[in-house]
Amino acid sequence: MDMLNNEEIAKAGLADWRKLAQGLHARYLVDDFGVGARFITAVGEAGDALGHFPTVSIGKGYVDLKIVSADAVYRDGEGTEHIVEWVTRQDVDLAHRISKIAVEHEIGANPAAVSVVELGLDTSRSATIAPVWAALLTGDAEAQGHGSPSDEIRDATGRVPNLWFGNAGGKSGRASGSTSRSTWRPKSSSSESPLPSPRAGP
Repeated sequence: MDMLNNEEIAKAGLADWRKLAQGLHARYLVDDFGVGARFITAVGEAGDALGHFPTVSIGKGYVDLKIVSADAVYRDGEGTEHIVEWVTRQDVDLAHRISKIAVEHEIGANPAAVSVVELGLDTSRSATIAPVWAALLTGDAEAQGHGSPSDEIRDATGRVPNLWFGNAGGKSGRASGSTSRSTWRPKSSSSESPLPSPRAGP
């Protein structure tokens, strides 16, 4: 399924959600663990119906959700297709469904509370140093380029922040055919989300 660009994501009207790093993120506030568990059960049923599931984390007073497709299709400037982790139409559809479930369960969202940390390193030799960083951060060489056409380091389990490489000095130290992160998508920032600001409320 084709990846969506930030403008397409912004037009989707996902008031509960923020686009950060590669995925959609939401935090829902719950009164107690039982309320959160019932909400997660309903979200799981919606995921079953759509054949797509969020990553879920539950804690005291909240349920955090992340939705991303591991098989989004990105086409570079030459028309070459790459399989990447990114937001697709199925993620937007699931986010809309989860927002409706939250309303049905009388659970409010706190989109201002979501955050994602990524690390960036400027280097002209990412292809050379990426295997070392993959081993240090994740213990897995497969983390290099995981879900990305670049040398970016991503832990498939989400235990550590992503590490992406900038192109220092405009030089290319990458292996032939390797792509810098800035070539294939906008760089992240603490306010990457193009989605509307949270609604004012209690």
